[in-house]
Amino acid sequence: MTGMLPRDFSTVDRKARMKIESGGLPIRPAHERINDFDETIIRLDEDWAKMEALRCIHCPDPAPCYKACPAGNDISYAMWLIENGQFLESASVYRKTSSLPEVCGRICPQERLCEGACVRGKRGSFPVPTGVLEAFVTHYERRKQGVNIPVGKFTGKKVAIIGAGPAGLACAEQLVRNGHWVTLFDARPAPGGLLIYGIPNFKLPKKVVFDIWDDLLRAGVTFVGNTYIGPRITVDKLLSSGYHAVFLGVGTTVDADLDIPGKNLAGIYKATDFLVRANVDMDLLPHEMCSRPQVGKKVVVIGGGDTSSDCLRTALRLGAQEVTCLYRRGEEEMPGGYKDRKFAMEEGSRYHFLTQPVRFISDAGGHLAQIECVRTELGEPDKSGRRSFSIVEGSDFILDADTAILAIGYKPDPIISSTTPGIETHSNGLLLANDFTGATNRRGVFTGGDVVTGPHLVVTAMVAGRKAAVAIDRYLGW
Repeated sequence: MTGMLPRDFSTVDRKARMKIESGGLPIRPAHERINDFDETIIRLDEDWAKMEALRCIHCPDPAPCYKACPAGNDISYAMWLIENGQFLESASVYRKTSSLPEVCGRICPQERLCEGACVRGKRGSFPVPTGVLEAFVTHYERRKQGVNIPVGKFTGKKVAIIGAGPAGLACAEQLVRNGHWVTLFDARPAPGGLLIYGIPNFKLPKKVVFDIWDDLLRAGVTFVGNTYIGPRITVDKLLSSGYHAVFLGVGTTVDADLDIPGKNLAGIYKATDFLVRANVDMDLLPHEMCSRPQVGKKVVVIGGGDTSSDCLRTALRLGAQEVTCLYRRGEEEMPGGYKDRKFAMEEGSRYHFLTQPVRFISDAGGHLAQIECVRTELGEPDKSGRRSFSIVEGSDFILDADTAILAIGYKPDPIISSTTPGIETHSNGLLLANDFTGATNRRGVFTGGDVVTGPHLVVTAMVAGRKAAVAIDRYLGW
């Protein structure tokens, strides 16, 4: 890696740059990509990356993209390095503030974050594609020289991390840099959490996550899989067996239920079960999940988040002829990212907004055959700012469906709170923790990610893991 260019944008002609048009994202055509689980975006080349980065006008500090990035990535400087062909140097800029840049570059909803804040986009132009450029330079780095985590001098302190998802991986990466002995425990056979078991390959290839895990392995992090912390091995037992601190990064892994008649019919899946069995190699699955989901001709996905888009697109790749999403509010109220929804629509998914299922109807053999639905209408926003909805009287109608997938949200597994005496939780089961340190009310126990915030973004979970690692390091230094 050569020396970095100085961070000096005084010579940038912003007016001239605003006239540079984007070449667009190299997206695989929909009719091609629905036949496999390969990535949707074609691998980028160096000339394309430099030209797209050249469109950055390098807004005066602090740049809007920087302020919109939960990780605080210095995006403007990264673009400056990319346009000058310093791809390795750009990757190092991302790694200063992110433990998972190759992941976040692929799956963050950039349209709501960095790209959504881009001045170009606000002025009617295509924003600088900061996400794919982040993924490009970190992939380039891995190909050219690999990624090595610097390991600090061993402190003699041991940390147990429960949950090997984004928060846990980020926490481990930061702790091992400080010289602590780190062991990751997870109920699944492989590390990665939702990055492996929840996100399809067409968004995030499994190899990307396994490469990150290889980095951690070389740095000395230990993984203990197929280990469900709580029933037999508790947080207290870990603390009494030689671990000096514990980080809880267990996420929200329990699918929310739709409590309507017929919910237990054959042909109805919960999103996690469906996505795991459809997208994960059999050798990474527990024995009871080692079979692919069987989808019929007409698949209905219920829910409006990113998971629903993943389910829609997965069902198409499994051979469904008609795939429909039901959402009880309007498109503007959908919590899922627009980019994934756009891809799903391009691939043939249909959407019924302002629609609520009220009953699953079986055929003579006890298998799902139809879904009774009602129309809804939106009301005023509630205290959270989200618009309420009500059912339109007499609006009942029937949809034919032989497969339904429930993607209506997640809640925390209560096992940790029920087996860790004294740890404080909210009424919904989420853990209470300090916003800046991740410290719980239990001494030596820290937490972060979805188990604290509820279902949120990978990048915010990653940031929480990094913040907690700083606090844990400080705690272990007493």
